[in-house]
Amino acid sequence: MSKNILIIHGHPVNDTFIDQLQQAYTDAAKSRAASVRKLVLREKHFNINFSEGYRGNQALEKDLIEAQEAISWADHLVFFYPNWWGTYPALLKGFIDRTFLPGFAFKYRSGRTDPERLLKGKTARLVVTMDSPKWYYYLVQMAPGHHAMRKGLLHFCGIRPVRITTLGLLRTANEKQRQKWIALMKKIGNKMI
Repeated sequence: MSKNILIIHGHPVNDTFIDQLQQAYTDAAKSRAASVRKLVLREKHFNINFSEGYRGNQALEKDLIEAQEAISWADHLVFFYPNWWGTYPALLKGFIDRTFLPGFAFKYRSGRTDPERLLKGKTARLVVTMDSPKWYYYLVQMAPGHHAMRKGLLHFCGIRPVRITTLGLLRTANEKQRQKWIALMKKIGNKMI
């Protein structure tokens, strides 16, 4: 079965290990006849500052309109980004604030605290690199970035299940370990999950 997959590459720095990971996933998914599109956020032009908030007065730039169209097209979203200070880079946060808006990703309902989830039926995966040990992130920090993405954003908009692949300690990983992670991305891409 063919699947529409959208890669959302949220690392603001060019030529990082995340580039290799997302390429391994992409190549594997394409080999299984998936249709794959990529949003490399550092190449897009938009104001990451949500200066008008939910007043609705901040016009979307062309790249954000195209991003919403790509999200609508996709069956499955795959986010690649580093964990910085327990969560994700400002570039990805700004993209989320400006793109996953009421009327597109969710809709408030009168007299209800839960929204209408407008992206229901889609699934997602997070691929997150970090320099901290995974045990420290989960047990000491309580995985704040993972919770924010899974529950605060994706579940809120109806996207589920959300699978998470956490890769760390990247800082001290040798080439053998990095190749294992690339092989893991190929395996996950082959399954298109």
